[in-house]
Amino acid sequence: MHNKKISRLLIANRGEIACRIIRTARQLGIKTIAVFSEADADALHVQQADESYCIGPAAATQSYLNIDALIEAAQQTRADAVHPGYGFLSENAAFAQALADNNIIFIGPSAEAIALMGDKRRAKTAMIEAGIPTLAGYSGDNQNLDHLVQQANTMGFPIMVKAAAGGGGRGMRLVTHADQLSAAINSARSEAQNAFGNGELLLERALTKPRHVEVQIFADQLGNTVYLGERDCSIQRRHQKVVEEAPAPGIDEKTRIALGSAALLAAQSCNYVGAGTVEFLLDSDGRFYFLEMNTRLQVEHPVTEAVFGVDLIAWQIAVAEGKPLPKTQTELTPNGHALEVRLYAENPSQNFLPQTGKVARWQSHLQPYTRIDHMLFDGYLVSNWYDPMLAKIIAWGETREQALAHLIEQIDHTTLLGVGHNLGYLRTIVDHPAFRAEQVHTGFLAEHGLNELFQPQEINQALVAASLLDFLASNHNPTIFTALSHLSHAQQKQWQINDCIFNCRLDAKRWKDGALRLDIAKAGAQAEQFSVTHITLTETQLRFHINNEKANADYCSVVLKNRGHYFLQLGGNPFTASLVDPLATSLGSSANSQCCAPMDGMVVELLVENGTQVESGDTLLILEAMKMEMPIKAQESGFVRFACAQGEQVKQGFQLASIKPSHKEAS
Repeated sequence: MHNKKISRLLIANRGEIACRIIRTARQLGIKTIAVFSEADADALHVQQADESYCIGPAAATQSYLNIDALIEAAQQTRADAVHPGYGFLSENAAFAQALADNNIIFIGPSAEAIALMGDKRRAKTAMIEAGIPTLAGYSGDNQNLDHLVQQANTMGFPIMVKAAAGGGGRGMRLVTHADQLSAAINSARSEAQNAFGNGELLLERALTKPRHVEVQIFADQLGNTVYLGERDCSIQRRHQKVVEEAPAPGIDEKTRIALGSAALLAAQSCNYVGAGTVEFLLDSDGRFYFLEMNTRLQVEHPVTEAVFGVDLIAWQIAVAEGKPLPKTQTELTPNGHALEVRLYAENPSQNFLPQTGKVARWQSHLQPYTRIDHMLFDGYLVSNWYDPMLAKIIAWGETREQALAHLIEQIDHTTLLGVGHNLGYLRTIVDHPAFRAEQVHTGFLAEHGLNELFQPQEINQALVAASLLDFLASNHNPTIFTALSHLSHAQQKQWQINDCIFNCRLDAKRWKDGALRLDIAKAGAQAEQFSVTHITLTETQLRFHINNEKANADYCSVVLKNRGHYFLQLGGNPFTASLVDPLATSLGSSANSQCCAPMDGMVVELLVENGTQVESGDTLLILEAMKMEMPIKAQESGFVRFACAQGEQVKQGFQLASIKPSHKEAS
């Protein structure tokens, strides 16, 4: 048992959670030590900490996942304790044990508890023994493909194939038909092996439209255990949480107490100490089943803090120092409702492809009853090395309806320019009538057409904004009114937005009547005419009416590759508008014969031999970026020639391979 005052705290993490831990530690008078990779030398957590220590190159395996480097950093900086945050080594039993062996406090549970709950197969067995409901399935030692297929066919479909180690949705596959099974098992095993170094799997019966509900538990070294209500995390895409809230809407008090009691039983079954989360699937009939236990603080912990008025980081530190829990179960009374959304560097209109780039502007004018945990500042470089989560937006209200209103207001007052993100997508979800009506379940996004491609509705507004801003800049006029009054002829230019080309014709002959005309057409399509009025411009915003509807664009302009670019945000959705060079070759002239990197990343594997014949749609290689694996497919049939090697780091736009059509090879 630890019984020591912590005065120097090393944070074995990065990003918004590192900044979050620093904030509480500073309030407690504790000196903080940031660790950073070479890619994170200028990161916000490094700027905010009292001290910092470089632990290695950009690759996480050589820095944030390097146990020896972190132990050395803790020793060199004389740290009393290490806080692992979440992700990285937060649920690594070997890391917890290494710290214990070096007499450094690990702010988390014991290595034994981490090892037990981190292995889903062992954890499920332990829960069955403790009398906690679990889903029917297979969690045995025989991991042979044929045996797993046999077990699954015996269970019947649908089933869930799950990695026995790790979490975060990786190594999980939903299988609805027998002919999908072998491929799903092999794919899940490969992803689990790459992500966690353990390819073992388990099979579970899949529920139809369940809810994902989790309970926050806390235990001290004196044997006291409490739970701090539950959170609903049902809004998920690819098994990754998107929206979280507390308390879970629509749950009766009997179910709420039963969930809390089961969570405490799970914690007590492994002599748990510290913060943990017990996750359940809740069926439509009100029955719930143990899913897993996360032996760390959760990304969504702020909604629990908002509802219970506590600081869970401060609780973690107190427990690590050997103090009793700050509150007993009877003293923990929830108040109001809270929601959280996760701001990611991703492009919802391109199947949520991770995005990289330099932040041109970050503004988050904090609204009442809201909070933002983030890692952003103007000039920050979002790289391909780490997880794409950039920030969390949290809002509280006396009721769920009030919390939703505060959340949407905060989203509307948050601007991120220079890198693609999902802010508008998040706004669409939380403002959806079904979400407002509490009709949440794990298939919510798929049911409402929000699971794969999300097309922002403000693209015409973005083209208007880009045309107006470009016209003003090219005429060097101090005001848009002066510029437009001197427009003697229509201006026509081509813009590229979200990989689409648009022809825009700006005509101000009617400006004296208080309106101008803008014709917009996708290349090769018929133009649509828009009337633009009520134009006002500031250094950061352009406001106007388009066909009598109000529009507001946050903007900034840059020059990239000798072309004018405008970073725009409308309705929370980001747009990059670029003037098309009329002398450049047609964008489609060589697209069918080249496969280019959609973003910065690393070539993980070449799947075909160089020079072999492939068919259109065949996967040529796997590119990894921001902890995601992306298959790069052939755009036509022919003979492949690779321009990259396995393990190579490539930049966005880099030509990975070319395809020579079969008829050309034959000639």
